[in-house]
Parts: sequence; structure tokens; C-alpha cells
Amino acid sequence: MKKLGLVGGMSWVSTVDYYRFINEGVNARLGGLNYAECVIYSVNFSAFVSNNTAGKWDDTFRILRDACLNLEKAGAEAIVLCANTAHAVADRLEMEINLPIIHIVTATAAAIKQAGLRKVGLLGTKFTMEMDFYKDKLVSLGIEPIVPATQESRDFIQDTLRDELGKGIIREETKQRYLAIIDELIRQGAEGIILGCTEIPMILGQEDVSVPVFDTTRIHSDAAIAFALAD
Repeated sequence: MKKLGLVGGMSWVSTVDYYRFINEGVNARLGGLNYAECVIYSVNFSAFVSNNTAGKWDDTFRILRDACLNLEKAGAEAIVLCANTAHAVADRLEMEINLPIIHIVTATAAAIKQAGLRKVGLLGTKFTMEMDFYKDKLVSLGIEPIVPATQESRDFIQDTLRDELGKGIIREETKQRYLAIIDELIRQGAEGIILGCTEIPMILGQEDVSVPVFDTTRIHSDAAIAFALAD
């Protein structure tokens, strides 16, 4: 079994899900008392969010690079960035560290293709929805993403991810607003919905949506498990 290095804390509540999903997945495949070999480096969520909001992506890069280097020193054989937004600097990180990064967008695109879909709605932080790093990679992998059309909707998602879900706070009125935004994406032709922030699955799931949803936390965890157990 290969040792995974998890960069967490973005937020800690979703990092808990990663740890649980990866360990449950390894045990489901190997049985007995087998669980994942992994190391977690949890960064300060406040610094991560503040840098991103201020456009200080070089500072975000340095925080994540230091985390990856520490995980490498601890014996990790691959890096799992436990947040969609963190992948804004994934390409830069791969150029400076000696470990592969298990990329959340690559894994998500593969799941979408396996479902036979091409046009999907993308929900996530404002950085994931508005910057090019996520959408361009999807396009390069044959997926057409669409995001909520209005700034108000994108700001609502960003604010609730930061101030509610990132703190483990679940509100029914927030869920209903998310579902209304999803319905609008479906009307615009979305064949599926990417839950493109690792906190979103805390508030809604497949049972809430009429088209396939792609839980990036689960998908990314499964990709990490596949790497860890590959020959």
C-alpha cells in the first residue's frame, strides 16, 4: 500500500470526510483491519481564505508547497489536496515537489465521462466558479462546465461556504437556495451538477437533485484509494 499525503484544513470539516472515506474505502477493498497509510498536514483555513480573497495566490502557493514538502519528508508517495480551490496552484506545486498530485478535476471529469454526460453545472467557491483553472481543465478533458449566471448567486455560494458550511453550520434555507440555483443550471442545459467544493455534500446530495450529482469529495477520495492500492 502506498502512503498518501493529505493537505487538509480547507476546511477541517471536509478533511474529516476525506479521512473517513479513504479509510472506509481501503477497508472495503482489503477487509480485516486494513486501513489507509496516510499523513495529514492541516493548514490554517483563515490564512488560506484570506490569501485567496486578496488575490495573493503566491502566498497560497507557499502555504501549500510547505505542506507538501513536509508530507514528502514524512514519507508520502502522493499528494491529495483536500479542497477544490487548492487546485488553483496544483500545476505549480507539481513543478516544485517530487510527488504526483492526485488531481480532483481529472478524477471528476472521468466520473462525468463514465456517466455519459458532457455539459454540467459547476458549484464551488467564487474562485472555482470564476477563475479559469477548474473550467479550463474540464474543457481540456471534454467536459463543458456552466456556472451560476448571476454574481448574486455566486456570492451567496461563496459566503455560505466560508461562513456556514466551512464551520459545520447547516441551514435549511441555505440548502433551498442552493437547490434553486441548481434548478436554474438545469434549465440552462446542465445534464449533471458538480458539487465542486468539498463542503457542499454536507448540505445536499443525489436524493435532492433530479440530475446526476458529482460529489468531488467522494470522487477524489476514490481516486486516492485507487492510487494507494495500485500495484
